[in-house]
This record gives sequence, C-alpha cells and structure tokens, in this order.
Amino acid sequence: MTSNAPATTQAAPPALAGSRGRDARRFPAALALGAAACLVVVILGLCVGASPISPWRVPTILWTTFFGSGAAATDSEAFIIAGLRLPRIVLGLEIGAGLAVAGALMQGLFRNPLADPGLIGVSSGAGLAVAATIVLGEKVFGAVSLLVPFVALPVNAFLGGLVATLLIYAIATRQGRTSMAVMLLAGVALASFTGAMTGLLSYLSDDRQLRDLSFWFLGSLGGANWARTAIVSAILLPAFLALPFLGRGLNALAFGDAEAFHLGIRAERVKAAAILCVALIVGASVAAAGAIGFVGIVAPHLVRLTTGADHRTLLPLSALCGATLLVGADALARTMLAPAELPVGILTASIGAPFFLWLLLRSQIWSEQG
Repeated sequence: MTSNAPATTQAAPPALAGSRGRDARRFPAALALGAAACLVVVILGLCVGASPISPWRVPTILWTTFFGSGAAATDSEAFIIAGLRLPRIVLGLEIGAGLAVAGALMQGLFRNPLADPGLIGVSSGAGLAVAATIVLGEKVFGAVSLLVPFVALPVNAFLGGLVATLLIYAIATRQGRTSMAVMLLAGVALASFTGAMTGLLSYLSDDRQLRDLSFWFLGSLGGANWARTAIVSAILLPAFLALPFLGRGLNALAFGDAEAFHLGIRAERVKAAAILCVALIVGASVAAAGAIGFVGIVAPHLVRLTTGADHRTLLPLSALCGATLLVGADALARTMLAPAELPVGILTASIGAPFFLWLLLRSQIWSEQG
C-alpha cells in the first residue's frame, strides 16, 4: 500500500492538484466578470440585426411589452424584441451554457482537456435521427408531413442522441463498472457508422431534403420561439441542478477510480450521472438548434486556463462562458451579412477552431500529458 502512494501522487493532474485554493480566490471575480460580459452580449443581441434598435430603447420596449405601461413602443419594435430576438437570446444562453457544461463534464470524465461532448455519441445519434426524419419523413408521416420540421424533427433528434448514448454506455459497462476507454472507442465506432448511414440518406435525398439537411448540420438559432425555449429549459433544468453534486466527484476521479473510492466517492454513480447529464444537455441542444461545434471545447478550456481545474468552480464558470460565447457569436452571425443570416455553427467553427489551436499551442497540455 505504501509503495503505491508516490505513483498515485505522480499521476494526479498537476493543474488540479495545486489549483483549488487559487480557484476559490478567483471565483468571485471571474463570476462577476463573466456575468458582466454576458449582460453586454445580451444587450448587444437585442439591439443588432437587420433592424437595429437603440440600446436606450430596449428597456422601454421590454417594459411596455410585458407590463403594459410606460412609454409606448411600436408594434414592430415590440415584435422584433420580444417575439424574435429575446427568445432567440434565451435559447442561445441555454444551449451555450449547456454545451460548455457538457464539454467540461466530458473532459472531467476522460481526464483530457481535449474531450468533446460528441465522444459519447449524442451528436452522431441525433444527426442520424434528423437525417432519417427529413429524408423518410414524408413516407412515414404521410399527410401530416408538414409537422416534421416543427414536431418530429426535434423530438427524434433528442431521442436519437439519447438512444446512442445509452447504447454506448451499455457497451462500456461490465459488472457494474464503466470503462471510459471502451466508451471512447465505442463512441468512435458509432460515430463512423452513423456518419455512413447519414451519408447514405443524404445520397438518397432530393434537392429540398438535402438543403434542409445541410442547414440543420450547420447549426442555427433561427428557429427559436418561446415554446421551444420552454421545452429546452425543462430538459436542461435537471442536468443543471445536478452540477453542484458532481464537482467534488469529478475532482476525485481526476486521481483515478481507486483513489476516488478511498476519498468516499462512488465513481460509477458519478460517471453515470455525468453521462446522463451530457446526454440530456447535448440531445436537447442539438434538437433545438442543430449541430453547433467548438463551444463545448473552447469555453471550459478558457475557464481552466484562467481560474484552474477545480470542477466546483469550472462547471458554473464554463456555463457562463459558453452562454456568452454563443449569444455573442449569434449576434455577429445576424449582422455580418444582414439582412441575410449566417448559420451560427459556421461562425463558432471558423472562429473556435483557430482560437482553440492557439490555446493548444500556448498551453501546457503537452507537458501535462507527457
């Protein structure tokens, strides 16, 4: 027992081992700064677009629309702010926060800052379900095929992601123990299979269906409305409520399953709860807005570089960072080619990929892995 102690200590991630006190000191300042940045991008998102509105008019329009008093707002301004931009921003906050938290959970489970929510098959399973719904929807739904984009598509996307995750979890679990290495390999295999099936369905689709598929895979918040926002909120709420109970467990898992057991952490319960949270978050996000990449990698890594790797602070700050990034990217996507709209998934990938490479080159990932 004694001879194993040095090996255990050596294997502990350096970023986590010495960061908890620093994280606690930096957390209030980082939280305040993140909240201020998030508020700025929310106001920006309400003001910019094909029809710009002065930021000084926004409080009046919101007050008049929701409470019916104060200076009158025109019907067009009220519709733009309360009917179009506000639900879109709320959905962006939810999805951005969710994807960032899912990324932080995956990186904690795999003990690798390069892990992505797509590793456990949620995105690939949802993508195959979407492709099948779009291409085969008219044959399956017949006369009510017009309901496919509004009802069947998000429901099937969510169910497809959830089924794929449960399948991978079942493959990786033996005798009550879940192997993260097997889960990773199973996720890669499933992603390859679902990618091939999605490609086959794309090949069989007509021009309209192919256009719908392409638009969905690019990712967009353009379909936001209050009903969709409420549904996503209901799905994400249990996952977000579980986060305070997962932070300590993920910190312990960073030292290995055996060490976590000696610290009083039930590793398998933490893994199962974290995987379920990721499945719920990513499934709901992909169903509501399509495939939006790099938020789940960049946001947690940004937080980790600035405040450390303690998951008790990493998870809430990642949520705030991801929400800010996605709402800001969506505001930029709506103004770059106005009055046309650029899919936000293109923007997050085109900006997030080189930015992440820059972070990778300047960070200590290589030294930590070696």
